[in-house]
Amino acid sequence: ATPEQQARIRDLAEQIDAHRKRVLAAHAELTLTGLYNVLEKLKIVGAGDTVNATPLTAKERVIHDKGLVAVLHSLHQDLDAAVLDAYGWNDLASRPSTSSGRTGVIVGGEKVDAVRGEPVEPQTIDETLLERLVALNRERTNEEAQGQIRWLRPSFQNPAAQPTQQSLPATPQDAAKSQPPATSPATPDRQPWPTTLPEQMATIANLLANTATPLDMTAIAAHFTGKAKWKSALPEILATLEALGRARQVEGGLWVG
Repeated sequence: ATPEQQARIRDLAEQIDAHRKRVLAAHAELTLTGLYNVLEKLKIVGAGDTVNATPLTAKERVIHDKGLVAVLHSLHQDLDAAVLDAYGWNDLASRPSTSSGRTGVIVGGEKVDAVRGEPVEPQTIDETLLERLVALNRERTNEEAQGQIRWLRPSFQNPAAQPTQQSLPATPQDAAKSQPPATSPATPDRQPWPTTLPEQMATIANLLANTATPLDMTAIAAHFTGKAKWKSALPEILATLEALGRARQVEGGLWVG
């Protein structure tokens, strides 16, 4: 996202937050859940076509009026559009929510009619978004496997960043070829173990991403100092990073980013 797009998203998010707090403070009987249950019935998609929503009940009409749900809905529409713009997916802003009812299969990355082989639009906007996000996730995973990481908040996600990043070798054989002749193991530069869990996870992820060879638990621990029983947290941190796609375990209990 460009700085302008970031500012637009931030401003809209703050407007939504302020609006919700204002109406909830003014009406003690309102709840956030109630507001959004009514909002679901008022959704407008595409270029302004209304969905055939279930009519509001008397109770929901009170929530709608007191909570100014129409204003909340408009703000969310603007935020959705701003996020789509940041992704470069403005074409979805005018996509109708109804589908043709035709089923399709993925061929060469494109959805086509299962019988005629003709291109088929995904059934819903959500389905299109999911397909694009999965493809983008795969693209980013491939980038990170080569050592290119697009930090959104470097100071938070990557506090121990080095001036340059090292790319991971494509295979363990490549890693072996890239290593100098074996001598005595070098002692890694040690740093204090971070105090908070987010910092700990970010630091371990950065260490694995910027180390050319896989590391075991002992090698990872050797990069840090500290008197507390912080080493016992490493297995859980690595397991969490693995679940997030930020680390993976290879043979012999070794870890790579």
